[in-house]
Amino acid sequence: MFESLDQPGYGPPRHIHNNEDETFQIQSGEVEFWMHGQTRIVGPGGVVHVARGIEHAFRVIGDRPARMLTVMTPGGFEGFFAEMAKHKCRIPDDMDQITAIGARFGLTFTGPPLGAA
Repeated sequence: MFESLDQPGYGPPRHIHNNEDETFQIQSGEVEFWMHGQTRIVGPGGVVHVARGIEHAFRVIGDRPARMLTVMTPGGFEGFFAEMAKHKCRIPDDMDQITAIGARFGLTFTGPPLGAA
């Protein structure tokens, strides 16, 4: 489990976790989630569960940051974030390197972030 504070407009590219289920609990702000070809907006207190193998993405909407608790089970994916920090990777600038790191952790990128042209 980890906590994040994401700025307005932030969101990862569409992706699939092949090994982990992912559950988000929104503490503050509003977040748009996309999966199964549909979007929904989730605010404080809302929970979104994404089963492993499901393509998904999210982005912070509005003008305030969003604070989220994220639970990934089983454990092990935290190594992805450690590798990203070690190499100072940034989305979208370093996507080639991020894609390679992700592949080592069962993460497959499948498309652009929400709102990308």
